Amino acid sequence: MLEHVQPVPDCAELLYGDGAIRRTSLYGSGVENTFGGTLSFLRRRYTRDIEGADVVVSGIPFDLASPFRPGARFGPAAIRALSVMFSDLKPFPYGVDIFDELAVADYGDCWLDAHSPAGIPDTIAEHARAILASGATMLTLGGDSAITYPLLKAHAQRLGQALSLIRFGAHGIGPVHGPIDAERSVQIGLRSADAGPQDIQSLDARWVHAHGPQKTLERILDVVGDRACYLSFDIGCLDPSAAPGTGRPLPGGLTSADALHIVRGLAPARLVGMDIVEVSPPYDRGDITALVAANLALEMLCVLHRRKTGP
Repeated sequence: MLEHVQPVPDCAELLYGDGAIRRTSLYGSGVENTFGGTLSFLRRRYTRDIEGADVVVSGIPFDLASPFRPGARFGPAAIRALSVMFSDLKPFPYGVDIFDELAVADYGDCWLDAHSPAGIPDTIAEHARAILASGATMLTLGGDSAITYPLLKAHAQRLGQALSLIRFGAHGIGPVHGPIDAERSVQIGLRSADAGPQDIQSLDARWVHAHGPQKTLERILDVVGDRACYLSFDIGCLDPSAAPGTGRPLPGGLTSADALHIVRGLAPARLVGMDIVEVSPPYDRGDITALVAANLALEMLCVLHRRKTGP
């Protein structure tokens, strides 16, 4: 688990190109062409040797539960591809290389048997258990929103307690049970009138627009308090102008600036797992949906970096 310590990273080796497969350490950055090379997430080392990793990134290319437009199975690959835009830059506004202190691995994708969909939730949960057993925090690239529940189950089993859930999305999740502490959970950006009864607190899109991202952030932190919490970001939370490539887009959503502000401020929350779901590249010829998803994933890593190294 992440702690407030300053490790001594093994990142002295300066590599030019393909650090994802040539780097020997989980720390450090190299010199890459944004237009070439092996496309791991943020050029992190592609490996299943995750001993000592603070964060493990993996993809779950699943979209068989999409209620409208499929295509989120291509989300992990698209997010990795667009992450190159940020891999050679120090993240804004921090201005530091977070990989000097944060050990991050790209584990690759969870293998799924698309011809036996009934067994896929268990496959996802086992995938998560294998990573969580290392003590690392998971950052998962989806895939549609159905992947979140088995991930939550695996996290709750690992911690031995129900989790608070911070969920961004346009569509509600209905009554919840099991791995989620409904009273200490919150969803942001809801704007679907047919969502049905909601057990967890909701800051719908109208609330966010009326009160602004800072008040929204403060309310989220007040709800989850110091409980272990899981962050799930359905990219459909954003307005279609910011994220057209999603399975069921609805107008009136958050801007990318709103979302980045809120996620950036989540360092006080005790995040134990994260995902980004519903990126569907076939419906976005300009790749802006995958781009903003990659930026949000980077912000999540920055939040974990700040928790590890302190203010």
